[in-house]
Amino acid sequence: MKAQMFDVAGNKAGEVELPAFFETPYRPDVIRRAVLVQQSKSRQRYGSDPLAGKRTSAHYHGSRHYRFTMMNKEMSRIPRIHGKGAGMYAMRARFAPHAVKGRRAHPPKAEKIWARDVNQKEKLLAIRSALAAAAQLELVTKRGHATAFAPVILVDEFENLAKTKDVLAAFAKIIPKELVRCAKKKVRAGRGKMRGRRYKKRTGPLVIASANCKMIKAARNIQGVDAVSAANINAELLAPGTDAGRLVIATKSALGKLEEKFGE
Repeated sequence: MKAQMFDVAGNKAGEVELPAFFETPYRPDVIRRAVLVQQSKSRQRYGSDPLAGKRTSAHYHGSRHYRFTMMNKEMSRIPRIHGKGAGMYAMRARFAPHAVKGRRAHPPKAEKIWARDVNQKEKLLAIRSALAAAAQLELVTKRGHATAFAPVILVDEFENLAKTKDVLAAFAKIIPKELVRCAKKKVRAGRGKMRGRRYKKRTGPLVIASANCKMIKAARNIQGVDAVSAANINAELLAPGTDAGRLVIATKSALGKLEEKFGE
């Protein structure tokens, strides 16, 4: 399988042979599992106060022959407030889950472990399959990307760009419609506007470099664009929202690094 290669000026610079893992069968089920497992690692734990609903003097007298028994009093036998200081709250039900101001029967607990695991071979298969999906133009366009090439391969000189305006200028000559699509944003419908996620933005291309360089930081400043080194690639970057087929922009040397890591 071959892909078109471009130079920094946006001109065609020949074709490059893609690594063999780009022909991995498309497995959306494996990709979805790997992405969900990765998302579970960053899920924040939450839980209620262990003493919520239990800070009360209410208690229950269950003995039938006790002089303060609650039996045969025509009232439900649940913990109630007793004592001289009860006042207007005397004999009010408390503590029980179905009582006013009572505890919850099964509250969320902070000690619950949300993180999940996936087999290493399954994880690698998911990444290979997601990379292969990025080489299928039908899946890439179905996901919404506006491009005529998938994936887009750039010469190694592209990694020397250190300013966002230079990276943007290069992309404007290769994928101009995709940049216009990513620049759009709209106000979210619903309560999310008041919860720190007012705008909905498009997910753009993923830029892969051979190693950490200034180009990665420059590309991240473009709206919708993610940039990462070949060593830090993962399933969630390749398939945001578990949907594979993201537009991948990689340098020629980055393909070699990917083949070293994911080649069989």
